[in-house]
Amino acid sequence: MKLFLKGERCFKPSCAIEKRNFIPGQHGRDRKAKIVGYGLQLREKQKVKRMYGVLERQFRNYFANASRKKGITGANLLQMLESRLDNVTYRLGFAFSRAGARQLVAHGHIRVNGKKVDIPAFLVKAGDIVTLREGSRKNDQIKVSLDTAKGRGVPAWLELDVDAFRGTVKQLPGREDIQLPIQEQLIVELYSK
Repeated sequence: MKLFLKGERCFKPSCAIEKRNFIPGQHGRDRKAKIVGYGLQLREKQKVKRMYGVLERQFRNYFANASRKKGITGANLLQMLESRLDNVTYRLGFAFSRAGARQLVAHGHIRVNGKKVDIPAFLVKAGDIVTLREGSRKNDQIKVSLDTAKGRGVPAWLELDVDAFRGTVKQLPGREDIQLPIQEQLIVELYSK
C-alpha cells in the first residue's frame, strides 16, 4: 500500500508501489497471503506508525492519551497524530515528506507562535501560528516544496500564507479532514485485547 513516505515521488506514476506492487523475492508475484484477524489489526497499526514516523512506545502513549479523552478513541488518536508539529509542517508544504519535516523541526527551522520549537512530537493547538525561521526562507528546497504544495493543496483545518512563510492552525482536524486510507477501528480493537 502506498504510504507516501518518499515525498513528491509518491504522487507521480514513477512511484515504486505503482510499478511493483507485490512481495519481494523470486516467488513474490505468485504468493497470495491471506491475512485475517490479528494480522489485519497489526498491519494497520504498523502502517499508521510508519506513515507518521512514530515509534512503538510513542504510539502506545498516543493511544493511551486518546482513550482517556472524551469522544471516539480512533478519531482522537488520528487527531493527535495529525496535530504533531512535524506533520503540520509537512501538511503546510514546508517539506516534501514527514521525515523531511521532522528534520526541519529538529534542526530548529520552525517557530510556533514566534518561539523556536525543535521537538517534532510537539502538539499544536487551534490558533497556533507556525512560521519558518527567517534564515531558512532562502532555502531552495523549501521554496520548491512550497510550490509543489500549492498544487497539492493544504487541508481545510490549516491556512497557509506562502509569501510570509506562515501557516495557521484554524482548528484541530476532525476525522472527516483526514483523507488517508486508515481504518482506526482495527487499531482500537488491537489495543483493546
